[in-house]
Amino acid sequence: MADRKGALLFVNFHKSHASDLAEEITNELTRLGIGAVFFPPNGGFAELPLEDCSVAFSLGGDGTVLYAARTIAARGIPIFPINAGTLGFIAAVHPDAWLRVFQQWLQGEVTISRRLMFEITIERRGETIVRASCLNDAVISASGIAKIIALRVLDTQTPLGNYRSDGLIVATPTGSTAYSVAAGGPILDPEIEAVIINPICPFTLSNRPIVVPAQETIIVEVNKEQRSGVLLTLDGQVTKQLEPEDRVFICQAPYKAQLIASDRRVFYNALRTKLNWSGDFSGTGASNA
Repeated sequence: MADRKGALLFVNFHKSHASDLAEEITNELTRLGIGAVFFPPNGGFAELPLEDCSVAFSLGGDGTVLYAARTIAARGIPIFPINAGTLGFIAAVHPDAWLRVFQQWLQGEVTISRRLMFEITIERRGETIVRASCLNDAVISASGIAKIIALRVLDTQTPLGNYRSDGLIVATPTGSTAYSVAAGGPILDPEIEAVIINPICPFTLSNRPIVVPAQETIIVEVNKEQRSGVLLTLDGQVTKQLEPEDRVFICQAPYKAQLIASDRRVFYNALRTKLNWSGDFSGTGASNA
């Protein structure tokens, strides 16, 4: 662990036993001489000594990790993702194992997975009106029910096509196992450098998900004739209303989300267990089917 001796705690108190676990963690951190502070759900950093923080605990499900990443990834603070939820593709540390894994990390024995994040910019009539970030995905969809929207998509300045669909998902490799895979998109290794562009229920069946290099900027333009409302949703948690002719720029962030003990091995184990992959993974090559 770095010389800094502070820890942030992002806690989803709606999760069972999250309060007890948070108390257990703060007590142990105090014993180790590490100060701990809870991140206020609607507050800012004004009273938080971030310059003294070298780790952030995420107590909840994957959604809590996403919130923490958007909040602190740009500051280079690694996230210790304890799974108090259910699915846990990102939140990989079991509550019963947190202290053992944390002690291993303090000793430099645990890997850090560095995940691609997006920086999002909304441009309206030539002016930037929103800047934001996300770890999983940026989704552009109709704000009403069963409304088809028209979008033009460019890769840097190369037109990729005009989409008429229920929406469009632009996902990171981390987000490939979220909304994108439910919409028929591919699963990517979480540490690969690539971006998924995946239309949601496209009007033309020939429209298929594509994967492009991460260094490209994806530009999505809302058709000027668009009549129904359009929303941009980041990580399924943050929404922004879009207008006709708005341009959404999605590019690779200059920083990564750093996840402690949530590496590729953990990811593939989650795929096998959460998605019920079958077959023999013992290395013998024999099938147990």
